[in-house]
Amino acid sequence: MTDTADATSRRACPYRRAVITLLLVSLQMSAAAAQPAAEGAAAVSPVDVSTPPRPKICLVLSGGGARGAAHTGVLRVLEELRVPIDCIAGTSMGALVGGAYATGMSVAEMDAINAGITVEKLFKEEPPRQELNMRRKTDSFVNYIGPEVGAGAGASNLGKGLATGVQLETVLRQLSKVQGYRQFDALPIPFRAVATDLVTGKAVVFKEGEMANVMRASMSVPGAVAPAEIRGMMLVDGMLTSNLPVDAARAMGADIVIAVNVGTPLLKREALNSIVGVAGQMLSILTEQNVQASIASLKPSDILISPDLGDFSTADFDQLAKISPLGEAAARAVADRLAKLSLPAAEYAALRQQQQAPLADDARPVDAIRFTPMKRVNPEAALEVMTTHTKQPIDQAALDADMRRLYGTGDFEHVGYRIDDTPEQRTLTVDAEEKSWGPDYLRFGLAIDTDFSSGNGTSLLATYRRTWLNALGAEWRTDLRLGEASSLSSEFYQPFDTQGDWFVSPNVQIERHTLPVFTRETRLAVVKQESARLGVDIGRYFNQYGEFRLGVQTGWMERMLDTGPDQARPSPAKIRLGSVGARVLMDRLDSAQFPRSGWYLKTWAYASRPELGADQRYTKWELQVSGVASLGDSTLNVLLESGGKLGSADLPSHDLFQWGGFLQQSGYATGQLLGQRLDFGRVMYYSRVAKGGLLAGKFAGISLELGRMRGPFMPDVSDGWRKSAAAFVGMDTPVGPVYFGYGRASDGPGSFYLTLGPAY
Repeated sequence: MTDTADATSRRACPYRRAVITLLLVSLQMSAAAAQPAAEGAAAVSPVDVSTPPRPKICLVLSGGGARGAAHTGVLRVLEELRVPIDCIAGTSMGALVGGAYATGMSVAEMDAINAGITVEKLFKEEPPRQELNMRRKTDSFVNYIGPEVGAGAGASNLGKGLATGVQLETVLRQLSKVQGYRQFDALPIPFRAVATDLVTGKAVVFKEGEMANVMRASMSVPGAVAPAEIRGMMLVDGMLTSNLPVDAARAMGADIVIAVNVGTPLLKREALNSIVGVAGQMLSILTEQNVQASIASLKPSDILISPDLGDFSTADFDQLAKISPLGEAAARAVADRLAKLSLPAAEYAALRQQQQAPLADDARPVDAIRFTPMKRVNPEAALEVMTTHTKQPIDQAALDADMRRLYGTGDFEHVGYRIDDTPEQRTLTVDAEEKSWGPDYLRFGLAIDTDFSSGNGTSLLATYRRTWLNALGAEWRTDLRLGEASSLSSEFYQPFDTQGDWFVSPNVQIERHTLPVFTRETRLAVVKQESARLGVDIGRYFNQYGEFRLGVQTGWMERMLDTGPDQARPSPAKIRLGSVGARVLMDRLDSAQFPRSGWYLKTWAYASRPELGADQRYTKWELQVSGVASLGDSTLNVLLESGGKLGSADLPSHDLFQWGGFLQQSGYATGQLLGQRLDFGRVMYYSRVAKGGLLAGKFAGISLELGRMRGPFMPDVSDGWRKSAAAFVGMDTPVGPVYFGYGRASDGPGSFYLTLGPAY
């Protein structure tokens, strides 16, 4: 036989075998039909001629910032038409929506979360204030302008983005029904997210990870959000390499792709009038090129949905509820094609029930906790911040709180984690990325407080911090204030151990300020006071709740008449200082600018004693407590403050209580009330009248105040109760909170006020 004939015979063999097989099956079926079944014997079943398996359908969701809210509208129509989704691949906002749906979240649940999403919630730089440690929390009462910059040799001056992404991750955790490190093929719907490796320029397709971290990496827009660090890779938005990840869906075995492209439309010529516009256009061009390549790869059986989103931009996160219906309309436009993929009602219901079944958190204990290598921060000290321990079941909520607490120390640019399983042990690895612009930091600020008459104060501020001066986390901080009230203070903070609860703090302060003296409503004189103090405190921190300090102090003060009659000249002119004091500070306010919830308590007392070098013996105390609660956009803020002397010795003239001004007995001039004992109460109501994107927005409010200053410095000034009220508007601005208000006292005085900086 020739090679050709042999080949022909081999090709014919399969057909011959198929014919013989069919004949044998026919003979068997005929024999079975001709012979009745024996009693008790099982009947012969016919050959199984089942329907072929349905095609695997994969949903591909593109990036597009806020425009990605249209994806939820598409999902709503897919559910109405009973179109099964067997896998999901998404980029940027598509990864956010796709990841939420893949973990079992319903469209209705996503709509509810979207309704509360704002630009502020997604991209505000700082984490929730309650999660900051006390050393960083007190900074919020200073009106810093601009970002923290690096001041150390070899450090970069600024961060890698306008936002760190920590606040973004907080919202992303709400959009996932599974917590912790996961294999994405084990999710209710297998899932892939795409990011871009900033070093190699290649797409990175995530098949596993901690969902919020992966979502955040996928939507880290370069320049706006700092890159995410995962497994040593510096990751940014996947839109740069694969904004419509059709290839990721094919790799998952998709037979049919439903691709939703919400796009990043190019700007028109008239919008390209700034560096921001040009930079944005460059990103859009890169994105559009890879999107068109993905669209070109679609097959005739695939379905492309391109919602018409009009003028909605990628930054319109305050408009998500309006964008979502546009995706629904686009999906209905291709409903005839989608309907061909529909499942019977019962079968689809069973599928969705399975896909929405809750997945239990993996609470297995870890055998070890380690940190990725750090140059400055002591891993033992970082571990003390955490409540998660080895050999104990993982509490997912506690682990997430640990990450927020670590970030709240102010040492890290980003904090994430992963769990590595090997046959030998299970390890929790914390990816704590130290600030690239540290370890020395510089910040600048500005404060304005004026009543447009006697009280006018403008101050320039600067803070310089050196951190991690030793393995226990020692820090040296210096603050400078220049203005009508000027000061220079420096403090060295030294913890006793890596836990950092107990500490010792030597400190020095040089200060110059003015003390106005009023007789009734007329300013009689201004006394200038200059002082220098040297002290040391021993104290204890209570995590993010508060601190206690006990310390001794020595120094001197010099007083001189600045303006006014000679009889107002202070005496004695020079005073020696020496005291021992204690202070307790508890702070759970959500904001120092426009607090909406929480409480605050501060109390202190100190005793001036000749045994410590002081000229005079007296004891002074003060207590301030407040509580804030909100309902919707309305907020009630209540404050009580009191202070005075302990014992029979009066307070000296250089250490009296000074009161009056905006929200501190409004209507009176700033510092007009001077005396031995202060009692004050305030009920303040304000409402947010406009939201402000990344800022808190605009507020309008009123304040009702009741107070008295007993033992007034000037004998002709009343020590009775004083009633005041104020009306104000406030706005959070890029240079800080601005308040403009008018206050009036019941006995006549009234003033306008302008304040830049926290007025709380």
